[in-house]
Amino acid sequence: MIEKEESKVADIDQVTESILEKIDGEGFRQEGAYNLRYNGYSLCHGDTRNIKIKRKEDRQGIDVYISGETKGEQVHIPVVVAASGITDQVYNDFYIEEGAQVTIVAGCGIHNSGCNDSRHDGIHTFHVGPNANVRYEEKHYGEGEGTGARILNPVTKIIMEKDSVFTLDTAQIKGVDSTKRETEVVMGEGAKLFVIEKLMTHDRQSAVSNMDIYLDGAGSSAQITSRSVARGESSQIFHPKAIGNALCHAHVQCDSIIMDKAQVCSIPEIDAKHVDAAIIHEAAIGRINSEQLVKLNTFGLSEEEAEAVIIENFLA
Repeated sequence: MIEKEESKVADIDQVTESILEKIDGEGFRQEGAYNLRYNGYSLCHGDTRNIKIKRKEDRQGIDVYISGETKGEQVHIPVVVAASGITDQVYNDFYIEEGAQVTIVAGCGIHNSGCNDSRHDGIHTFHVGPNANVRYEEKHYGEGEGTGARILNPVTKIIMEKDSVFTLDTAQIKGVDSTKRETEVVMGEGAKLFVIEKLMTHDRQSAVSNMDIYLDGAGSSAQITSRSVARGESSQIFHPKAIGNALCHAHVQCDSIIMDKAQVCSIPEIDAKHVDAAIIHEAAIGRINSEQLVKLNTFGLSEEEAEAVIIENFLA
């Protein structure tokens, strides 16, 4: 039995409120199950009957316990870094019991108005019980007038038991100077994984995403979709890898729009180690379709406005 920690409610400043509006698509409120991490500390948190959040005693981070009775609840665990020169590393572990149905809304926003780099490394591990259904949403965003970099390096590990379902929906909105994302998923019998990755880079930003999906259980399946836009002199590298160790099915698709002087490298990799493993990959990199631009121009949109509409729909 996990004891309930005393809830904490906090006053939130205007900068933090603005960032939360961008990274928490469901809307952050100090109610239900939540934990707001601010400049390296837990600012406020709350539990529900079915979801308990406990601070780790041996290192920075939280343990989130989601009971099998959870049906349709949400957990909000945003992170805000609003000071220059902070390096924040946090370890969050999620224990989702058999049959639970839950949405976990995370994300990190950095406001850096100073000359020193600000960085957040979130290491998340999910233990997904049999027949559980989890949706995990994570948005990254950076802002601020300072010269210091805004750096985000997330690490995600997911262990899926029999017949579980996991949807991993990540997005990098804008303003992140450097990011390196590492994702590893180990799938049991009948497990189903859906990955949606959306990324925007501009100026001289760089982004790297490495993903290893191990389809170990018979009847497991994975759908991996990555969409990105690279502008300015930014660079992107995608390396999703699906490893079929049993009767399984996986589809990896990477699509990118490249603009200006940007660089995009897409390396989808498939590795079948079982005769009944069926794995497909597709990758495409190209500029915005000129016919689409012309069509939108005829509706009175400028070229810049037309590009914005196309990009928004591409990443939607």
